[in-house]
Amino acid sequence: MSTVPHRLRFNGRILFLSQDAQVVKRQLAGQDVSLEAALPLRTDVSTDEITPAWICYHYDEKLGDFPYLGLKCGEALPVAAGSVRAGGFAVTVAGRRYGKGSSREASPYAEWCAGIRLVIAESFERIYRQNCRNLGILTSTDFGLIDRIRRGESIPIEEFTHGEDELTAELIRRGGLFNLMRARKQGWAPAAQSSGPRPMTYAEKIIARGSGGQPVRPGDPVFARVDWRYAHEYSSPLAIVALEREMAGRVVLHDPASIVFFSDHLTFIHRSMPPERRKLGLLDLAQAMAKVQQRFCEQHGLKLHGFLQDREGSEGISHSIMAERYVLPGQVAIGTDSHTPHCGALGAFAFGAGSTEMATAWMTGEVPMRVPRTCRVRLTGRLPIGVEAKDIALHLLRTPYVRDGHAIGQVFEYTGEALAGLPTDERATLTNMVAEMGGITGLVAPDEETRRFLRERRGIDFQIESWMRSDEEAEVAHTIEIDCAALQPMLARPGDPGSGLSVAELDQPVGIDIAYGGSCTGGKREDLRHCHEVLAWAVERGMKVAPGVRFILQFGSQDVRDFCVQQGMLDVFARAGVELIEPGCGACVNAGPGVSERAEQVTISSINRNFPGRSGPGKVWLASPATVAASAIAGRITSFEQLRAAFDQ
Repeated sequence: MSTVPHRLRFNGRILFLSQDAQVVKRQLAGQDVSLEAALPLRTDVSTDEITPAWICYHYDEKLGDFPYLGLKCGEALPVAAGSVRAGGFAVTVAGRRYGKGSSREASPYAEWCAGIRLVIAESFERIYRQNCRNLGILTSTDFGLIDRIRRGESIPIEEFTHGEDELTAELIRRGGLFNLMRARKQGWAPAAQSSGPRPMTYAEKIIARGSGGQPVRPGDPVFARVDWRYAHEYSSPLAIVALEREMAGRVVLHDPASIVFFSDHLTFIHRSMPPERRKLGLLDLAQAMAKVQQRFCEQHGLKLHGFLQDREGSEGISHSIMAERYVLPGQVAIGTDSHTPHCGALGAFAFGAGSTEMATAWMTGEVPMRVPRTCRVRLTGRLPIGVEAKDIALHLLRTPYVRDGHAIGQVFEYTGEALAGLPTDERATLTNMVAEMGGITGLVAPDEETRRFLRERRGIDFQIESWMRSDEEAEVAHTIEIDCAALQPMLARPGDPGSGLSVAELDQPVGIDIAYGGSCTGGKREDLRHCHEVLAWAVERGMKVAPGVRFILQFGSQDVRDFCVQQGMLDVFARAGVELIEPGCGACVNAGPGVSERAEQVTISSINRNFPGRSGPGKVWLASPATVAASAIAGRITSFEQLRAAFDQ
């Protein structure tokens, strides 16, 4: 792929993603509409809507048949397979926070294969926009381009690089990340920054140490050395194919010992795939993805945490195992999954990357990045009994700073007395769900709890170095203060993790059909311990899972499963009527027990996101593990505190 021309002409139609399904349908049928006629535009369009999970079983040009197939306009899904490609569109226009959710590069790649060369939106999520740039898709927040494009005007490339740092501008001009990294190999580098010594945040210190050792400041373009690079079978084939194509089949990997692969996303896909999709051959496609990954690992001698040999399930979810066995404080880790910030609970700078970014990192051992700003979250007070880290995360998601997209691309640095009392598993929920907040990563500076975790899980006597904290005078973009003593058990309404409310704010009973506890956010030791506490209380009083409710618990890893066995939890789970599932991502990615089958079904879940279609066609409420367990016993959404109060009446 050559560099982008100095001036660009977009020879195609403009597709407005309107909230009105009929407006979308008219455009797909061949009618052009004005921006005014399309208003209001869809906001918060997630990558689950651009490419629903089952579409990502494809990782070639076939993806071009499917962009926006999951786009929800009201209750309608107006886009049919093949309609975008057939419509001759070159530009897509949408509202704020476009590309929320998963780091799946399949979403912009599907748009590219369908002919989309420019996406205009009020604002973009970080990973989605980075993936677009890595592929060569242009993005803009300038709605004034719409009329100019329709007049046939050629647009200077500078209009897409204006205001960007030198590295990002060069990436855009060169038309993609492989081109940039090729130039990097030939000697190109951004101009040296002139920052002298300055107070730095912990995140800035990690980046500085990984990019030459000189002080950095927000906005600086750098190439950062990566300590760990990991991927799973749901996203790795796209990266593997891209790398093999770029290197003409002669793949040479940088430091193979620091590359780790996982089979975790599609472990139980055979249990939940609807018959109509099986008939399309999608089960075979899904299961073949792990074989592509396995072949690559065997060719290059790479570590693979794969499927269990003696029973259904996998060794564990990638983020869980990386935290339990690999990542250390002060390191940089990237994974082909938006929830890679999970490992920030250990004090590592861990962030999600798209397939192209991962492919180049396998090749070079580094990633280009712009030093992000930091949003400090100060957790004061003491958490009330029954309030968990998931409740803090759901509360954070509804704060105006986060909800309105001001934190996009920022580091969430967690501090405060309430944080000090949280075990590392709970901290991982806070850092993990930075993906839902739009941040690049979440960070907790290592402390005695971090040392305890590493000693307990790995037998390591880790010594915290003096630099592993933010300087007192370090500049932050914003500070969010949360009085944890005032928090209550939280929920997120179906459709978006940011639609939060407390359980006490429910104005009418909400019956449930499914309760699911699992995923990287909800399948850790502490999560299962919270569920066990609720279920042990219930079993002692002769209660079990409510009639008509299916309660599934899925371990995050075999290490978690072994812990639950050692603690004697499985007997209580069985007596309560819980279905126990071996490790895997499962219902969180619409691939396993716990997925709804009908639109009228209601699920309460400990997963991290509930975008339309994310976990089946039904309505998904998000909650903490304890609230999920209490609701399973009650047969309706309730907190553990409310459940106990109702029993005592």
